Amino acid sequence: MKQSKVFIPTMKEVPASAEALSHRLLLKAGLIKQSTSGIYSYLPVATRVLNNIETIIREEMERIDAVEILMPALQQAELWEESGRWSAYGPELMRLKDRHGREFALGPTHEEVVTSLVRDELKSYKQLPLTLFQIQSKFRDEKRPRFGLLRGREFIMKDAYSFHIDEASLDTTYNQMYEAYSRIFKRVGLNARPVVADSGAIGGSHTHEFMALSEIGEDTIVYSENSDYAANIEKAEIKYTPNHKDEAAATLEKIATPNITTAQALADHLDKSLDEVTKTMVFKVDGEFILLLIRGHHEVNDIKLKAYFGTDQIELASQAEVYNLLGAHPGSLGPVTDKSIKVYADNSIQDLLNIVVGANEDGYHFINAQVGRDFIVEAYDDFRYILEGEPLIDGSGPARFAEGIEVGQVFKLGNKYSEAMNATVLNDQGKAQSLLMGCYGIGVSRTLSAIIEQHHDEQGIIWPKSVAPYDIHLIAINPKKDEQRELAEKLYGQLTQAYDVLYDDRKERPGVKFNDADLIGLPVRIVVGKNAGEGIVEVKRRDNGEGQEVHIDKLHDYVDELYEQVN
Repeated sequence: MKQSKVFIPTMKEVPASAEALSHRLLLKAGLIKQSTSGIYSYLPVATRVLNNIETIIREEMERIDAVEILMPALQQAELWEESGRWSAYGPELMRLKDRHGREFALGPTHEEVVTSLVRDELKSYKQLPLTLFQIQSKFRDEKRPRFGLLRGREFIMKDAYSFHIDEASLDTTYNQMYEAYSRIFKRVGLNARPVVADSGAIGGSHTHEFMALSEIGEDTIVYSENSDYAANIEKAEIKYTPNHKDEAAATLEKIATPNITTAQALADHLDKSLDEVTKTMVFKVDGEFILLLIRGHHEVNDIKLKAYFGTDQIELASQAEVYNLLGAHPGSLGPVTDKSIKVYADNSIQDLLNIVVGANEDGYHFINAQVGRDFIVEAYDDFRYILEGEPLIDGSGPARFAEGIEVGQVFKLGNKYSEAMNATVLNDQGKAQSLLMGCYGIGVSRTLSAIIEQHHDEQGIIWPKSVAPYDIHLIAINPKKDEQRELAEKLYGQLTQAYDVLYDDRKERPGVKFNDADLIGLPVRIVVGKNAGEGIVEVKRRDNGEGQEVHIDKLHDYVDELYEQVN
């Protein structure tokens, strides 16, 4: 393709609002154009990269017998009401009405639609297993669309859904999809790690996220240097090892702590370390108040809290509710009370004697509180976020942290949707049975950004050749000179027989051409310049910058060998 015919509006300066490196390079290299906040047009170069990513996805989906379909992006509210998600999904669901007042949503995902599709067609277990997938734009009304394609309101996604008669079949497809995703991310050039994750609004019992390691990542990955353990920080379990102190129980004592409302301020006031004081928090669990006790240097993990109580209906009590319940404000709360309210505590609370807790009176705390003597703990469990360096649950060593971009996720949904939406088939006993389901997503446009986050230098993008928009960038330094133009056009005709070539035939200054070439980042660059009359061109790799002058008689063999070496 001649560059003069391609729409590649490169930029010298990018908006200050473009925080992520990938966002800046996508704009600067002329790959995307913002329409409005969180919504972008994909320009020709980006479109070619997306097509290459999608081709790899399709090949790997077909390899495991997944079948491609295309479902409507506009989804009727009735389906979401059947599943119970119309009210539960939250403000991210983009809702609208047609001229007749009928409610719809722009699909953020397609569990309801695909379940309604198969329930009308699948009748017998003999038709199972079945896996359907699509590649389509999705919509989520993000509160703060940021980082370009990494968090937008409209984005491209590959979503797949599998249907099964039993757990063994679901396990098989889940594992196949897990392996397929591992191959996909390796093929597109991403360093991505599968981690145990939370299923969030999708639901289900078992899930892994695929995280591309990146400094801009919005998720923290907890991993082991000594095993294959990896988990999203929300799901990372903590290996509790008792560390009881040899200390005599002291008498409960109430002390004044004026104007102290934080654990750190309390620790400073008492000349203690932060891990020696506690925080008491009030939560509403299915409408019932509970107290949760954790150490001062820990943070409550609401995902673990929801998993322990088996409900999503958990929220932090308001200040007014707290005061009405305990007669004090947050910062002075504690478990020593005559109220009939259950107390739960993180495992690490068991290590403390003579505990410092709020006195449920503003400006006062108790010291030397004892479990069993001064208050009762209903149950201990892992209710907090892990800290870097703490022992991992698999016993492989200390927790290590890394930042990551979620590029894919696989879920075991079970019968969450099929049961709610009455999607059944006849089993081998001739009885109606709810389908078991799995769902599997890849953020295609997000993968595009993640690749750039991992493959770039100060000059621009360095595309892995598996997804590069073109294989070779052919540059005529001065096409006004006959010998350069004629040789460049000759090479263009020859090279296009084996490679996708972007031929820079523009009447631009050499500096502009080289800057644009570095920004666009094609694997191999061939420059036709001052030695064109002698049949000599310069060939250069984009990834390591190594270049060499080559005579055109040896060019094809040299390029073939060089391209084979490029990652």
